[in-house]
Amino acid sequence: MHATFDLDRPANLAAAFALLKSEGAAALAGGTNLIVDMRAGRERPQRVVSLDRLEALRGIRQTGGQVSIGGRTTVTDLLLSPVIAKTAPALVESARLFAGQMVRNTATVAGNIACGSPAADLVPPLFALDAKLTLVSARGRRTRPIDSFFTGYKTDIRRPTELISRISWKAPTSRSCALFYKLARRKGDAITVVGVAVALDVDRGLCTRARVALGAVAPTVIHAREAEAILEGRPLTPELIDSAAESASAAARPIDDIRASAAYRRHGVRVLVRRLVTQAWERLA
Repeated sequence: MHATFDLDRPANLAAAFALLKSEGAAALAGGTNLIVDMRAGRERPQRVVSLDRLEALRGIRQTGGQVSIGGRTTVTDLLLSPVIAKTAPALVESARLFAGQMVRNTATVAGNIACGSPAADLVPPLFALDAKLTLVSARGRRTRPIDSFFTGYKTDIRRPTELISRISWKAPTSRSCALFYKLARRKGDAITVVGVAVALDVDRGLCTRARVALGAVAPTVIHAREAEAILEGRPLTPELIDSAAESASAAARPIDDIRASAAYRRHGVRVLVRRLVTQAWERLA
């Protein structure tokens, strides 16, 4: 099947917004999802608006205690950044396991978020970081927490022509630890079967903040809220960690598919939450 479409490469955001108003227009960042879908006939845009000339949407910076990355920042950019290595090691781990090198060179952070896949590798660590998304359009900009961005499977709160321009989070302290694990059927270039990101803050022997984010086990990436509540405000014992892991497993809503059964995914959540929370607590306590 040969797709026919107009390709535009606007030089600034204003021109991009004007083009995206066209009927049947689609934004192209890295294209690692859109191009595949176009070839398969799942997407048939009449106009493709490439964002590759919009350098304002790319880059990583830390200002004081705030870290910010442009939506067009690539997965490889994350791996090469000392700022990301210091402030988001779980995000680095998810980037390291992201597809293959050629895809990492092209795939963008905003694109991985916007595709809406519950198996998106970068999203659970961003949930654990309490990341915020800046959405821009010709009407202005707004900021929303990433965990309120998704409304369902591959659906979200974006308005027509709205783009994810930046992703930001508060830099963690020395009393914080975040970890990520991707369970897949092979080591590289594989779609996630279960993805778990955990972040803990510890002060005076107590867990003061807990985040448990689960990928590929529900229509969207989710927080295991009850598991987080079990952990917060307490010293973490093996029994308490087990209880949180059971709660996280119960919060999952997995499906059976060609990669794994729902029962296997629930078991994976239980094992990985227990493992990652234990490792994070041991490093901090």
